[in-house]
Amino acid sequence: MKTTKEDILFSSLKLFAERGFEAVSTSMIASEIGITKGALYRHFENKQAIFDEIIQRMFELDEKQANENHVPAKKYEDDKEAYQNTVLKDLCVFQIEQFIFWTENEFARLFRRMITIEQYRSKEMRKLYQDVICLGSVRYIEDLFKEMIKNRQLNEDADSIGPFNLAILFFAPLQLSVQLYDGGADSRELKENLRIITKDFVRKFMN
Repeated sequence: MKTTKEDILFSSLKLFAERGFEAVSTSMIASEIGITKGALYRHFENKQAIFDEIIQRMFELDEKQANENHVPAKKYEDDKEAYQNTVLKDLCVFQIEQFIFWTENEFARLFRRMITIEQYRSKEMRKLYQDVICLGSVRYIEDLFKEMIKNRQLNEDADSIGPFNLAILFFAPLQLSVQLYDGGADSRELKENLRIITKDFVRKFMN
């Protein structure tokens, strides 16, 4: 069977997620797939090129997720209109879909594990982890809530809490649910609990 870039990317990601980037060699990647190093180099110049392509692929998957769920796929400064037009209902659906994505999509699940390990390797990886998993998500939701407060989708209680704190309140259950899943908690129960929490958020803060 012909080896493709996809085979190399996925096998590399799996090894990076299990052992960390520094501990994996191109020889190990080639052996995992059952090809020679020369065959691997026909697709990628080196290990760093594979890593960079994995990150790019993750960004593409993330953008696809956003588009499919009718929420902004770009940063606020690059597409203000999309933030202005997003409704809370779509954001709540996206919250559940993100849990499914991060726990059931194999590429996303392995990527999350990989950058959790790699955040301790360098400042660049720590920033990537924060951008993808933590602070970046909170800032994204904060920008959405700023617009929802402006257009009065959200009530005075939301305004008094402030968009950043509100974003933390909204995002934290998703983050904790993913961590509980990693610890062995039942996925169906976590999804149902997340739906209940999300509905309660809407009831409290939506006009």
